[in-house]
Amino acid sequence: MAQQALAETDDGGAETGRRETRLRRLLDRAARGRRGDRRIWRRGFVTAVVAVLLAGVLAGHAHIPNAVGNLGSLTETFLPWSGLLIPVLLLIALVRRSATALLALVLPVTVWSGLFGGLLTTKSGGGGDLTVATHNVNADNADPAGTARAVAASGADVVALEELKASAVPTYEKALDRVYGHHAVVGTVGLWSRYPMSDVRAVDIRLGWKRAMRATVATPEGRVAFYVAHLPSVRVKLEAGFTARQRDRSADALGEAIKGEALDRVVLLGDLNGTLNDRALNAVSSQLRSTQGAAGDGFGFSWPASFPMARIDQILVRGVEPEGSWTLPATGSDHLPVAARVKVDTSAS
Repeated sequence: MAQQALAETDDGGAETGRRETRLRRLLDRAARGRRGDRRIWRRGFVTAVVAVLLAGVLAGHAHIPNAVGNLGSLTETFLPWSGLLIPVLLLIALVRRSATALLALVLPVTVWSGLFGGLLTTKSGGGGDLTVATHNVNADNADPAGTARAVAASGADVVALEELKASAVPTYEKALDRVYGHHAVVGTVGLWSRYPMSDVRAVDIRLGWKRAMRATVATPEGRVAFYVAHLPSVRVKLEAGFTARQRDRSADALGEAIKGEALDRVVLLGDLNGTLNDRALNAVSSQLRSTQGAAGDGFGFSWPASFPMARIDQILVRGVEPEGSWTLPATGSDHLPVAARVKVDTSAS
């Protein structure tokens, strides 16, 4: 009996030891888990900081100064592309298993979606009674006749062309006059219309040569003031940054001309050499509505034609309702043509 009691005691002690061992293991696992929980918040701090800075650039781009190299305008020109940093940061956060970085990414995702999320969907409608198009045809275009035919094939009622080389104008006229009964060329820009045109004149955009014009087009729904403009090019130089002073002065002059327009219905067609995010175009964009933003198919990037990265070719309106906006197939130019369908507001005078 004594031996049996001793054996039972030994078994009980062994069982107690096993229980204590299991308890220690559980406690060790819990401690490791707590340390792991702390690590997922400590890891990825740099990634989180970059995400917050990206959100700050997106939300506060208007406050980035232009004093040095027009950095603000340069940032705004390619602002939509900043969203490409988000999936990169997300991948880093997942690899690092960083809860802090993942939480910080909510900020740029929210801000970018607020700015550009609406451009990810198609907003084109089926209405509209006037189709317009604009195209920087490129002075060095090797196939002006083919380019003209391609633009005319869009079915546009009114077509604006920019960067017209004087020697190529007769070629464009020959190709387009078969479709459009009315046209006018002023300097390096021109306007072709199915409907009668009047009050054609150059618009001074402070260049010393003619790169903008204005005409009244008598559409079936009423008179519409059409402006065609080709603002000066901008350059990105290592020593000077984003050089755009001449473009900015011309944009201000164009804005003044549109502000003084007597007709309520206005359509601006042209290569503005800037996106509508760029504050330098505020003199124009603050008065007119973007057909792409209101009724476009995606971002509608138009330049360069080989790999479009920015929407610098614009169709802006006032007193007419955008119904659709899209880019046309590439031609012999380094720009894509863009087109829009609008409904002329018959209540406007």
